[in-house]
Amino acid sequence: MATTDADTTGSTETAAACHTPQPKNDPRTVTDHDRGVHGYAQQKDAHLKRLRRIEGQIRGLQRMLEEDVYCIDILTQVSASTKGLQSFGLQLLEEHLRHCVADAAVKGPEAIDAKVQEATKAIERMLRT
Repeated sequence: MATTDADTTGSTETAAACHTPQPKNDPRTVTDHDRGVHGYAQQKDAHLKRLRRIEGQIRGLQRMLEEDVYCIDILTQVSASTKGLQSFGLQLLEEHLRHCVADAAVKGPEAIDAKVQEATKAIERMLRT
């Protein structure tokens, strides 16, 4: 399964740059990162649990509308759901920095620059929302 990172303009760039296998004649050490292990792998179950909780909050919003709940109460729930997604995004970003950027540090300055630029763009997207 190919993963993609979509930006807010609708264009897509593959996440393969993050997980490009090393050429066979490359003397560098092959890391878990090169094997396609994502930074969130160790916390995957906790992340899924967190996303299910957020999904429940969104379903709650739908029910609130169906039940004609007061606007301010709905807005309070929207805020809670938004904060939950933001918190999840920040955790994922931290894991990316610890895993992908740390892996790039082993590979040299060009790889570090590329990962820092990638992380910066992700932060910019998060701040726009």
